[in-house]
Amino acid sequence: MHSGILKAKSKQVVTRSKKIFAYFERVLNLKHIWAVTQVCHKSARSRVLRETKLTTRLILFEKMSSQVRLKLLPSIKCMFDEPIQVKVAGLRPRQVVSMRAKLTDDKGVVFSSSATYRANGNGEVDLKRDPSLGGSYVGVEPMGLLCSMRPLTMHKIYLKTNAINPQVVKFSVHEEEGRLLAEMTNERLLMRDGVTRVPVNEGNICGVLFTPPGKGPFPAVLDLPTSVSEARPSLLANKGFVVLSMAVYNKKGENSTETHLDHFEEAMNFLKQQPKVGSKGVGIMSRCKGANIGLSLAAFVPGVEAIVCINACNANVVTPLYYKKRQILSSLLYDESKFITTESGAVIVKDALEDPLAEKNKGSLIPIERAKTHFLFAAVEDDLSWDSKAYMDEMVVRLKHHGKENFETVFYPGAGHMLEPPYAPHCPSSFHAGVGKPVLWGGELKAHIAAEIHLWKKIQDFFKTHLSCDATQTKAKL
Repeated sequence: MHSGILKAKSKQVVTRSKKIFAYFERVLNLKHIWAVTQVCHKSARSRVLRETKLTTRLILFEKMSSQVRLKLLPSIKCMFDEPIQVKVAGLRPRQVVSMRAKLTDDKGVVFSSSATYRANGNGEVDLKRDPSLGGSYVGVEPMGLLCSMRPLTMHKIYLKTNAINPQVVKFSVHEEEGRLLAEMTNERLLMRDGVTRVPVNEGNICGVLFTPPGKGPFPAVLDLPTSVSEARPSLLANKGFVVLSMAVYNKKGENSTETHLDHFEEAMNFLKQQPKVGSKGVGIMSRCKGANIGLSLAAFVPGVEAIVCINACNANVVTPLYYKKRQILSSLLYDESKFITTESGAVIVKDALEDPLAEKNKGSLIPIERAKTHFLFAAVEDDLSWDSKAYMDEMVVRLKHHGKENFETVFYPGAGHMLEPPYAPHCPSSFHAGVGKPVLWGGELKAHIAAEIHLWKKIQDFFKTHLSCDATQTKAKL
């Protein structure tokens, strides 16, 4: 009797298994799975049934994993400042998965991000359409996996110190338990075919020259990053500009106690002499301390046609500025007693910089009204380094007071201090050379991403409008 009951239950199990696998055969084309269950006909023992179920489940998972497809559109290769569409297909309807991204920058710092997504009824996820349910960011953010990446070591900024090598990003899809379902590598190029990169180390110039392909003539831009970084100048060269990038704080350790404007004037002259340059003057690309130098070049040195100032101060900060062996601007300093130390160890210095309009600090104010140039001022709301919006407003007042209308302004609510070309990992904190400690830079992710996209296009249009090119000047150099 016991044997008869066992056989009846065995038949029920087999019948139920047939129905289940018939479904998977239709949906997933798993024709080979049913063969595994034939062992059920030989024995109805519970041990055999458990082994059969386990084997079947493993085969099912392997088949499903092989059907999951991760797509990077339009191509797995793209320019660094171009968006891609990240899509996943072949998931179960409504399946919850973890999307991840990971890269290693040129300093060996590892950055990563993750976000949780739920597939639609067709088993698909599209980052352009679907919201992240949690992780490094929340909501619909097509490039969120790239921009939300954070360093594994705290207070590190993403650095691209050699633009020849593309940035390699590994995207992957995982089950909720962490099991890998699919992965794909995205190569993000910083230099288009034909763009040349030449290190420059002569005289007081320490930088890198980027030149577009073709005969030209091309307008010239002097890029002034705070520290060595080749993403911005190389990407700008892709747009048809000859760009010389010269960091404020370079590998030689210069400008740590005093800054000499002559060195950057030398860089301007070097740039104007390049055979493909056709502009009579140069454009300047700058942010933060670099903007101090850019604004001072526009005020004291002839030949600056257009300048972009991102989150600039209206005064010379940290180190005094010299030109032709004499000090031309004193330095605006931080009051360290006003530093706010956070739990992460980084400090907030926004309210610690002295008032540039105070009588004792007026020698640090940059006389931008002297400049015969076009200004593009960009400022943000959530700048934790200093009040860039207030400084921008003060510079506008100063220019208007002197009857000047040679400026444009743009303001980004919610964005932070470290505005870069789009789709790089957003930097919320890093080491501040002037402060000597890690500082918070600010910026809400979604607003910051939108600001970088808008500003990058604005910069290109601004330089194309205000940097004139003359083919006869190029011919004369040749």
